Amino acid sequence: MWREIRDREAGKTRPNSFKNRVSSSRISNLQLSNYKDVVSPHRGSINSLQVDLTEGRYLLSGASDASASVFDIQHATDFEGGGEGALIAKHKSLITIDKQHQNGHKFAISSAIWYPIDTGLFVTGSYDHYIKVWDTNSTQMVINFKLPGKVYRTAMSPLATSHMLIAAGTEDVQVRLCDIASGAFAHTLSGHRVEWSTSSEWVLVTGGCDGAIRFWDIRRAGCFLVLDQSQSQLGRRPPVLARSAVSKVSTSKALSKGQNLLGKPRMPQKKSGGGNGIKHSPLGQVPAKGYLKQRLHPGMLSSQDRATAHYGAVTGLKITEDGMYLLSAGSDSRIRLWDVESGRNTLVNFETARLQTSKPIQLATAQDSNLVFVPCMTSVKAFDVWSGKTYVTFRGHYEHVNCCWFSSQDQELYTGGNDRQILVWSPARLIPNEDASPAEDQDNWSD
Repeated sequence: MWREIRDREAGKTRPNSFKNRVSSSRISNLQLSNYKDVVSPHRGSINSLQVDLTEGRYLLSGASDASASVFDIQHATDFEGGGEGALIAKHKSLITIDKQHQNGHKFAISSAIWYPIDTGLFVTGSYDHYIKVWDTNSTQMVINFKLPGKVYRTAMSPLATSHMLIAAGTEDVQVRLCDIASGAFAHTLSGHRVEWSTSSEWVLVTGGCDGAIRFWDIRRAGCFLVLDQSQSQLGRRPPVLARSAVSKVSTSKALSKGQNLLGKPRMPQKKSGGGNGIKHSPLGQVPAKGYLKQRLHPGMLSSQDRATAHYGAVTGLKITEDGMYLLSAGSDSRIRLWDVESGRNTLVNFETARLQTSKPIQLATAQDSNLVFVPCMTSVKAFDVWSGKTYVTFRGHYEHVNCCWFSSQDQELYTGGNDRQILVWSPARLIPNEDASPAEDQDNWSD
């Protein structure tokens, strides 16, 4: 570490490179924290966790006892003595909304998310068929939406500047868009798991009980992409700059030889009466089959509409921070990595892991998106995204783990499970050895 710091001071290492190296080093040393503890007030299983996207300071949790809590994970409520004289920081809930609240949920909270712009609002979805928006400061309900079935998942776009939509996956296998600004429903899509794109505020991804994953542009009717596990590519695509450079070189060579992009010699164009070159096509000629298939709406094609991403229900979705790849988990205990641009399965062979089949799980990715954290029964496994191998396994819960959230600001992992506990996994903290002799730091001539 000191060598890295000296190289950074000397200008040998770029700031971003230094930051990435330090972050990777901290992630590789994650372990059950011995100096930080989140005191859970919940009396039911933890179903949802999220750290706010603006300050990275407040942790929001939702549980099956119909309660939601907010914790300050940067400033401890109090301290408690630990082993070897170390102090353990206790983080107790700042606010808790439960059944006793006049507007509280009556049944389990399945999803709790922050309003992406600031920490003044948060959203909860429940099995009581309601989605409620809460004012954090007054702990009062601002607006609620009544849905026809249990709410399994809620999501808001982290990029949205033109809309305030909550995407809600419900029991009737429909995703409804709830508009906070108007208090009305926008429209309805297909699926029960939802995830907003991290590269476009208009693109929404849904996963269904039929094993299908669909991409929607909420400004238009119908989905524009259905993922098919049989359509694959090997590994990741080459970088955009490299691809563009190759295409420019090939294009320039083709043009220099007097060829078009298809490699065929140019045919002279017939001149019209006005002298302009016009390409004439026979009346009623049908375009090429491939071109026609590309122009048709994928959501309208029966063959693509029947395509599946998993042999079973989709239980988890997570888009990487750069928006280029999608990670999915299914009740078939499979984890798949998808290329968002091409819509193809990258064929990454993730190691066999037992996943919950009767309950949705919440996936998380590290800051550089090279690791994905997946709840696997009573443990959480971190997989290398591109090799599929298990990087590390976190064991600490006594019962099934339902959700996890990775805080990129502190490189900490938060997990919640059926044992009602919220565990913190932090980088190992180096404790100086107080028994070490100070003679090592003295000069030879010191008395």
